[in-house]
Amino acid sequence: AEVHASERPHLMVPGRPFDGFVEQTKRVSPTCLIQFEGNRYSVPASFANRPVSLRVYPDRLRIIAEGQVLCVHDRIITRSHGVPGRTVYDWRHYLAVIQRKPGALRNGAPFTELPAAFRTLQDQLLRRPGGDREMAEILALVRQHDEQAVLCAVELALEDGVATKTHV
Repeated sequence: AEVHASERPHLMVPGRPFDGFVEQTKRVSPTCLIQFEGNRYSVPASFANRPVSLRVYPDRLRIIAEGQVLCVHDRIITRSHGVPGRTVYDWRHYLAVIQRKPGALRNGAPFTELPAAFRTLQDQLLRRPGGDREMAEILALVRQHDEQAVLCAVELALEDGVATKTHV
């Protein structure tokens, strides 16, 4: 049977740059992480406990599922064997989790790297009853709106001294 390049996307196609990677199948952990070379990398929560395809490039990792790129992480390369592995989180991957369990914001490792304005807002909101749910709803705004626009709205709300979801 004759095979055409269009039927075999991994074959080189003239005029298209070479896309060199090594592909592996990984299963996402219940905590939304995959493991590679002793390090762990976050994946969107909707893919917890599911198989994904990991494309390994010299400088980055691309995680694919259902024909779409889920996320891209810079690849951590460590040369010393005694060093413990690192975990790379993207807080956006856990938005679905905190909408169901807003208390995870209080001690959740993925949320230690929030942008400064979000951290300031979180400090204020978590002192109030229901503040973790309100913070979860504000963070979830980045799913429908540009993240920079949401950050700007949070900064303005903080400047006005009205740190509420309604004001944001």
